[in-house]
Amino acid sequence: MAYVKKIHDLQPEMTVWRRAIHAHPETAFEEHRTAELVAQKLQSFGLAVHRGMGRTGVVGSLCCGGGKRSIGLRADMDALHIHEKNAFEYCSGVVGKMHACGHDGHTAMLLGAAKYLSETREFDGTVHFIFQPAEEGEGGGKAMIEDGLFETFPVDSVFGMHNWPGMPVGKFGLRPGPMMASYDIFEITISGRGAHAAMPHEGIDPIVTGAALVQALQTIVSRNINAVDAAVVTVTQFHGGDAWNVIPQEVVLRGTTRAFRTEIQALIESSMRRICDGIAAAHGATVKLRYERRYPPTVNAPRETEIAAGVLERMVGAENVLRDIEPTMGAEDFAYMLQARPGCYVFVGNGPGEGGCMLHNPHYDFNDQVLPIGASYWARLVEHVLAKRQ
Repeated sequence: MAYVKKIHDLQPEMTVWRRAIHAHPETAFEEHRTAELVAQKLQSFGLAVHRGMGRTGVVGSLCCGGGKRSIGLRADMDALHIHEKNAFEYCSGVVGKMHACGHDGHTAMLLGAAKYLSETREFDGTVHFIFQPAEEGEGGGKAMIEDGLFETFPVDSVFGMHNWPGMPVGKFGLRPGPMMASYDIFEITISGRGAHAAMPHEGIDPIVTGAALVQALQTIVSRNINAVDAAVVTVTQFHGGDAWNVIPQEVVLRGTTRAFRTEIQALIESSMRRICDGIAAAHGATVKLRYERRYPPTVNAPRETEIAAGVLERMVGAENVLRDIEPTMGAEDFAYMLQARPGCYVFVGNGPGEGGCMLHNPHYDFNDQVLPIGASYWARLVEHVLAKRQ
């Protein structure tokens, strides 16, 4: 494994940082302790530090030489609302919250890279280390963009990374174009007329209407979207009724949709509205749809993806870089940063997901063996993109 030797020597220290963050998980826009830990470490490395970007985000800046080129490296800091079921000594000390997605590891790797680069300074330009809050569904990346991230800290390109259970340690995956899908949510309120369950003809049954609607929504992907385009429409909640013998007045359906292109996002939404109106008319009910765009697709720029792939191949060998990894229907708010600046998002192998222990699992834990690998990638990427000119 082509670790950067100086970064490999930092592994014990990065492990301490990572486990301290793991033991004190903080969810969206509550990352005060984590942000302060990050800020203090960056200051101790000699970086200029900006707190409060996107509410609880932190940006550390490191300049070297007289070059005008700049690069952004991003790590997410937030945890999830999951009750941890691990029993190791650094498991979550906060009931109902845990780092089940590895953001503790992402933060530690970027801190490790910052320390190394601050000591070696083998580059010419500016690196902005972006520590983002609220990736898990609350749009911290968007909040930082709207707070003036790239106006305050201009970058030519921006890069992100996520651990990937099931991929062997030492391997990376990336691809140009869509890497992860969009993430939208919907809520459908169906209003009918309540009645005695023994006399359904006297009411308008929202449960029957809802059942028809759930089935009809599946035709969006199978009949409205080109078969060469990927999309998902999933109803995840169906709430209604309180008694055995009462047809309720109202039911609520909720769910999520995913796509790799913004055009497909728009088609899904318009199709849902048409189907809701049609099913409502067919059953004599009233249907109200609330459709919310959350995250756009995460789309890698071809040039920056090629740069990242080249750096990785020199670091771990071409055989360990999956250049055309299958995109995932999961979503990432790093997508907002990629809309604002060209860049690339990569997966780093976290080792086997034993017993199905993948991301967002109560038994998940970030693999500390990955810390020097990810930090080495960040360092080599900076040294390549901001290479000193002869």
